[in-house]
Amino acid sequence: MEPLRQKIAWKPRVGPAWFAGAAVALALVSAYVVPRAVAALGGLDDPARIADYALDGRFDAGVAQREIAAALTAHDADLAQSFIDLAADRHVAIDPAQVEKVNAATAEAATTRHKVESFARGLVTGEPDDMAALAGTALGDLFVFGDIRDALREGKRLATGEQADELVLGLACVGIAITAGTYATFGAAAPARVGLTLAKAARKTGRISAEFAASLAPLVRRAVDWRPLRRAATNVSFAGPALAERAAREAVKVERAGGLLQLAGDVGRVERAAGGRAALDGLKIAKEPADITRVAKLAEKEGSRTRAILKVAGRGAITIAAFAIDASIWLLGAMFTVLGFVSALKNATERAALRFFRRRRERRSRRELQTFAAAAARG
Repeated sequence: MEPLRQKIAWKPRVGPAWFAGAAVALALVSAYVVPRAVAALGGLDDPARIADYALDGRFDAGVAQREIAAALTAHDADLAQSFIDLAADRHVAIDPAQVEKVNAATAEAATTRHKVESFARGLVTGEPDDMAALAGTALGDLFVFGDIRDALREGKRLATGEQADELVLGLACVGIAITAGTYATFGAAAPARVGLTLAKAARKTGRISAEFAASLAPLVRRAVDWRPLRRAATNVSFAGPALAERAAREAVKVERAGGLLQLAGDVGRVERAAGGRAALDGLKIAKEPADITRVAKLAEKEGSRTRAILKVAGRGAITIAAFAIDASIWLLGAMFTVLGFVSALKNATERAALRFFRRRRERRSRRELQTFAAAAARG
């Protein structure tokens, strides 16, 4: 009887109430952690969320006022206004005197004289430095003048054995080839047309990184057959605009230019949402075509704030590395919390069941002992 009594008298060291309390606490923690882990994972495909994360700890009143002053010194009223807009969106106070300076600079940039000068400069040089200059550059390319100018310049270098910029030449040729499509579709191809103009301008002004140029080159080579261009370049008559245009149209295989046109379309989306200079800024930090897609999504969400975000956060505004680490931490915390909750609930259930069965055995044993004692008393 003694072993049976010892077995009946054993009690678990930790009761079910403790594990039930732990399960409730872990359930409350899970209710806090799990939604944030899900939101963090969902944010991996949201450039606006990534940019917001990148700005935390980097953007404050001091940074904003310093960048605004630098933009005004560089006569870049558009960038200064972008910082004003970003500061307002993030509830960062800016000195009213500095806001007045930005308003004055913006008004000056909007004057007719300034716009005409910028437009003419963009039309002639094909190197936009503000929206008016971009309009001139885009108009020149839309009427093929700008693309033919660039194709002639690089073609002559190719003919004389000089170092020709094949990216500029290829982009100019593709621009010539799709301009007719832009007319035929009543402007449906305009974003790609503008995107090609901006990509070409960024290349000419040194705003494309070596990594992005290396990733862009295969797209251009796939779209352009260089043999007609090389044959035309050896002919002195290539100097004629009409023949240059004909050679460019022969060289471009539009059906193989899908990747390049998609990239150009993304650049055009940035221009449409945040302006041409934002598109140039995006091209400057990009290392691969997918980066431009992320910049386009960011621009469509942030609009005029895009330039300031790219200036402060750089590639951090579009890369998910740091944001992914934060998401991983939330996910790991959520996994441990949920596993802890399940484990605590399991232990609470097991101990409650064990206590129930132990008490039932005790009652049965007592009844058996009582019956045995009663039988012994009668006997």
